[in-house]
Amino acid sequence: MFWDNVAGVYDIFVNVINRRTHRELRRIVAGLIGPQDRVLECACGTGMLTSVIAGRCRAVTATDYAPKMLKRAEKNCAGYGNITFSQADITSLDFPDGAFDKVVAGNVIHLLDEPMKALKELDRVCAPGGLLIIPTYMNKDDSVGGAGFSSAVDKAGADFRHEFTIDSYRQFFLSAGYGDVRIEVADGRIPCAVAVTGKRGA
Repeated sequence: MFWDNVAGVYDIFVNVINRRTHRELRRIVAGLIGPQDRVLECACGTGMLTSVIAGRCRAVTATDYAPKMLKRAEKNCAGYGNITFSQADITSLDFPDGAFDKVVAGNVIHLLDEPMKALKELDRVCAPGGLLIIPTYMNKDDSVGGAGFSSAVDKAGADFRHEFTIDSYRQFFLSAGYGDVRIEVADGRIPCAVAVTGKRGA
């Protein structure tokens, strides 16, 4: 699996290559988490957002599909006692309906064969009145360097299934039935758009 193979070097991308974007992304996500929140994080990777979330919430369940990413995240977040790590498939989550106040899925939507199926699952486990927080890289617009990034990681084996601009990412949520979607951009070498919306129909 590609993501298992790159788990040992992924932190270089997070902390060096795309440091500015990820610093801003952490700031944005931190501002959306409250001290009483029960948080689910899908696609936690090596724990870039997990540590920020854990430092601000009651409890976080951090999941990823790749076991080696999870092991790296556990190591990076060893100082926090309120994190439960679990392997999970974002398109078929083994959690009850409405179990979490905030549901975070960072930089994964563009990798999925069935992103709408994943979005439906994220919405299902979000409590009424809760928030979906779903960042993804802007990998379509040449003016921000994203298209070159998409091509490079495709060659490396990551296999991006979808390319987004800010407008097309907003449309992704609108077409899924979300009427109130806020997009905040974490700018940097490879920008990231953070979509924030309430549970559908709540």
